[in-house]
Amino acid sequence: MLWQPAGVGPGALALVLTAAVLHAVWNLAAKGVTEDRLLFIWLYAALSVVVWVPLGVVWVVVTGDRPQWVWLGAAALSAAMHVGYQLALQRGYAEGELNVVYPVARGTGPLLTFVIAATVLDERPGVVAGIGVLLVVVGVLLISWSPGAGHGNPWPGVLWGTLTGVTIAAYTLWDSHAVTDLDVSPVPYFVLGLMCQVPVLTSMARPRLPDVRRAWPALARPAWVVALLSPVAYILVLRAMQEAPVALVAAARESSIVVGALFGWLVLKEARPVHRLVGSVVVAVGIAAIVIG
Repeated sequence: MLWQPAGVGPGALALVLTAAVLHAVWNLAAKGVTEDRLLFIWLYAALSVVVWVPLGVVWVVVTGDRPQWVWLGAAALSAAMHVGYQLALQRGYAEGELNVVYPVARGTGPLLTFVIAATVLDERPGVVAGIGVLLVVVGVLLISWSPGAGHGNPWPGVLWGTLTGVTIAAYTLWDSHAVTDLDVSPVPYFVLGLMCQVPVLTSMARPRLPDVRRAWPALARPAWVVALLSPVAYILVLRAMQEAPVALVAAARESSIVVGALFGWLVLKEARPVHRLVGSVVVAVGIAAIVIG
């Protein structure tokens, strides 16, 4: 049962919390991009291929994993979801602030899991989980609330953050199925997915590719940060999914919401930090309640 409490061992918890911090750091780097964001997505994906494909080959050789066709099919579907996720996230950062888009995106996934389980899968979550849903909604409203004038409209960021959250929920559930039920090794799974993403992104970004040399000075640092940290965070979560229930892993990784809110406040100096930080904490508490309830 999805809602039956199940422990997360210290090893899995350490993996997820490390991934949460890395995730917030690379999102901070991505938020700072002002150049063409589609070109930025293509660039960090291409850099990830340069770094991680050789590592994936070494991993398979050293571990003795035997690649199977099902790996490619599972990775291709994950890649399609990740392309949608990346496009939605970057559009959100173009339209809204980090401490709006990030917590809304990260809070939507567990909330959707709850709703789907209660309405489609006929699960019967407890009272604590129901309170958790209310806390997530209240937290998102706090983040979105714009007291006073002159601070801009937060709703485009909320809408794109929500769409990003939908893609997160989709690929999280599929990834869990791939690395547990299909028994795909996390590192080859990530590398194959990356190799499926790059041709699609190259096709989408083709008219912009001649601008890479001009944009490189502005995009190099954030692109390298994402190319290095995002895969590590992702692989750590995949590994944690092999040791703990996906619902618990998905919730624990959302501790990055608070880190992201702190970055928006302390690093980016975004407006209205107090109630958005409070809202992010409320979302995180709500997610925890959904899991244990």
